[in-house]
Amino acid sequence: MTLALGLVLGAVIGVLLGLLGGGGSILAVPVLVYALHLPLAEAIPVSLLVVGLASLTGAVPKILARLIEWRLAAIFAGTGIVGTFLGSAVGRHLPESLVLVGFGLVMIAAAVRMLRGDASLGTACRTGTSGIDWRRCAPRSIPTGFAVGVLTGLFGVGGGFLIIPALVLLLGIEMTVAVGTSLVVIVANSAAGLVSHTDGLGGNWALTATFAGAAIAGSLVAGRWADRVNADRLRNWFAYLVLAVAGYVLIDAARTIVS
Repeated sequence: MTLALGLVLGAVIGVLLGLLGGGGSILAVPVLVYALHLPLAEAIPVSLLVVGLASLTGAVPKILARLIEWRLAAIFAGTGIVGTFLGSAVGRHLPESLVLVGFGLVMIAAAVRMLRGDASLGTACRTGTSGIDWRRCAPRSIPTGFAVGVLTGLFGVGGGFLIIPALVLLLGIEMTVAVGTSLVVIVANSAAGLVSHTDGLGGNWALTATFAGAAIAGSLVAGRWADRVNADRLRNWFAYLVLAVAGYVLIDAARTIVS
């Protein structure tokens, strides 16, 4: 029964990943904890495995199409990996209920960003005829990449819901390039997170493989239909779903703290 549920829910997460990009992965940890009853210490590395493999699958065509800003990807990945190890180390010393409260707040922030939609482009790292002005770009890209990494290590999220708006709205990278660059960064951060959470992976390989395989398959299938759906409407409905799940996570965590 658990494997069948993992297959269905993994496929749902994969479809969301395929239609929405990295932001769809924010539901992976709540699904693993509350629906599949994995302990948080195991749910985080399983989520990172799913997010990393799905992002790698999506990154390949972007790489072939040369839609990656490799210098920014290197900065985000380099600082993000450091942040991921730090976030993982901090998370080990925090009560599970407190980590879930933090995760619920991150979910609310992600949902609010989705509902706000896109704004005008930033300019800090926009590529001009003379290349990127690193004196303006580095002071913003380095701390942003580090912060995303900390969230990856703490909560097992890929961070696409933060990386893409940071690249587009803060740094001025075109959306098509930002998506590909974000996928590369997510792969690097997820790999670092997996290394730092190795002890939590492998408690239930059958469920892990079923969930991950279904998610990747769902992502590949849904990715072919992404350009045929109303992206704005889908993003808004997904944001409301994230808010609802965040509310449940916060209430459950608060109940645990009180008791």
